[in-house]
Amino acid sequence: MKIVEQIKQPIAYEMELFEQKFQLSMASKVALLNRITHYIVNRKGKQMRPMFVFLVSKMVSNGEVSDRTYRGASVIELIHTATLVHDDVVDDSNMRRGFFSVNALWKNKIAVLIGDYLLSKGLLLSIDNNDFDLLKIISIAVREMSEGELLQIEKARKLDITEDIYYEIIRQKTATLIAACCSLGAASVKPESTDVEVMRKFGELIGMAFQIKDDLFDYGDTQIGKPTGIDIKEQKMTLPLIYVLNQASKKDKNWLINSIKNHNKDTKRVKEVIAFVKNNGGLDYAINKMKQFQTEALQILQNYPESDYKNSLKLMVNYVIERKK
Repeated sequence: MKIVEQIKQPIAYEMELFEQKFQLSMASKVALLNRITHYIVNRKGKQMRPMFVFLVSKMVSNGEVSDRTYRGASVIELIHTATLVHDDVVDDSNMRRGFFSVNALWKNKIAVLIGDYLLSKGLLLSIDNNDFDLLKIISIAVREMSEGELLQIEKARKLDITEDIYYEIIRQKTATLIAACCSLGAASVKPESTDVEVMRKFGELIGMAFQIKDDLFDYGDTQIGKPTGIDIKEQKMTLPLIYVLNQASKKDKNWLINSIKNHNKDTKRVKEVIAFVKNNGGLDYAINKMKQFQTEALQILQNYPESDYKNSLKLMVNYVIERKK
């Protein structure tokens, strides 16, 4: 059995019902909108975020979910989808998960409007049901994701990024949404309980490990849908590179910065940078940090009684750092 199917097993019923509710939550009177949202729904990814919502909800409440849990999962998925549609416009990307992106098929203007529509649908789903505590969790996540992206852009211009700033960027950009999924799961069944904050921290730790794993793919030899060296070409400073920059001699440091600033489109030079990072312990350092976040996340789970949901969350934490793409 595939690992994702194994993780999903204890919440298979909830995920099936969620998909029906999620499609309904996207519905509109405008035919064009329905055509595009239908296209999006049929090309969905693994749906890790709703899975986090349901697994956490059931783990903290001895197997309970509520209507709020389904709404929380739908809101997260609506907002996540909106950010993906907007990201493809910003990155001028024509592909998403091996299919044409919305902007490639319907152009940027429509893609931006679709993203806005999905965002407003998510917000209204919470407001219409007085889920203001859930709405607050999600709104903070959206704000932090925007701040993280802008901080990364600002730092890419100067290439003056420290390890601490890197952690802040990935915490906001990636970890904050997974943290929101986990705290939403807890808040949907046990509002105002300590579980809400504990699970937020759990999700944040997984998100940090997830992003470092993503950054490591840039140095990998396997094909994972994105070619190696793409972060360097985009002048993105990731943990392996930051570590090596901080350890390098002045001469090597100047060569690295010059390569990233002025020769980042030169394939041979990018390969040399990748080799330098590998040979100087950049990957090993990043892998160790990723494993630290994984260990901390697993320690949080130890405080909860044994259950299928807890086991699935453990599998999820391990899957995040062992995945091949």
